[in-house]
Amino acid sequence: MHPPTTGALRAAFFLNTAFAIVEAIGGFWTGSLAVLTDALHDTGDAVVLGAAWWLQGLAMKERDSRYSYGYGRYSALGGWLGAGVLIVGAALMLWNAVPALWHPGTPQAKGMLLLAVLGIAFNGFAASRLHAGHSLSERAMYFHLLEDVLGWVAVLVGALVLMATGWAWIDPALSIGISIFILYNAVRTLRRGTDILMQAVPSDLNEEKVRERLLKIPNITDVHDQHAWTLDGNYTVLTLHIAANGSNDEDMLRVKQEARAALYDMGVNHATIELELPGEECAVKQ
Repeated sequence: MHPPTTGALRAAFFLNTAFAIVEAIGGFWTGSLAVLTDALHDTGDAVVLGAAWWLQGLAMKERDSRYSYGYGRYSALGGWLGAGVLIVGAALMLWNAVPALWHPGTPQAKGMLLLAVLGIAFNGFAASRLHAGHSLSERAMYFHLLEDVLGWVAVLVGALVLMATGWAWIDPALSIGISIFILYNAVRTLRRGTDILMQAVPSDLNEEKVRERLLKIPNITDVHDQHAWTLDGNYTVLTLHIAANGSNDEDMLRVKQEARAALYDMGVNHATIELELPGEECAVKQ
C-alpha cells in the first residue's frame, strides 16, 4: 500500500477555490447559467477538496485506544459529505435552469468561451496534481476534477454554437445537462460512501469465491461465519472461522499461514482467522 499524503489535495483545493471565485464573477458578467452552474459545482468541489484535505490528515493518524483500526475511514467521510453538497447545489441549479428554457437570457458567448478555456486549464492542472494519488480521497477527487474538465468542454462547445447560431436556449440547456451529470455522479458517490460507512461487503470481494479458494487448501474442511467490510474503500478487513483436521500443531499453523496468504492475494488487507479443531462445535456458525 502507498502511504497517504495531503500535499496534492492541498494544492488542488487552492487551485479550485481560486478558479471558483473567478468563474462566479465571470458567470454574472456573461449572464450564463451554464457558467454559474459550473461555478456552483466548483464551489462544491472546493468544499469537498477542503474537507478531503483535512480528513486525509486525520486518516494518516496511527491507531490508538479510541480507534483500534486507525483513522482511515475519515478519508471516505469527506467524499460522502461532499456528494451531499453537490446534490443540493445541482438541484438548485435545475430549479433555475428549467424555466429559463422558455425565457432564456442573452449570455455573452465570447466571455463564456474565455471562461471555458480557463476552466479546462485550471481543472486539468488540478486533476494532474492528483493523478498519482493512491488514497481513496485522492482518486475520487481526481476523477471528480476530470468530470469538471468535461463540463467546461461542454460550455466551450455551447459558446461556439451560440456564436454561430445565436440560440440563447443552448445556455440553460447546457446548465440542465451539467446539473443532471453532477447529480448522477454525486448520487453514485453518496451510495458508495454509505456502503463504506454501513460496513457493506466490498464490491470487489466475493465471499463464495473466498470460501471456494480456502477449501482447496489441504486439511481445511469448512469455512463459515465470514464478515467483510472496508475501512475506507481501499483497506479490506475480513473475519472468518476455518474448520481444519490437522493432526498436529504444525499442520494447523500451515493451514493458517496458507489461508492468510490466499486471502491477501484476493485483496484482504487484514484477516482475523479463528481455527476450529476436529470435533469442535461452532456456537456462531452461519
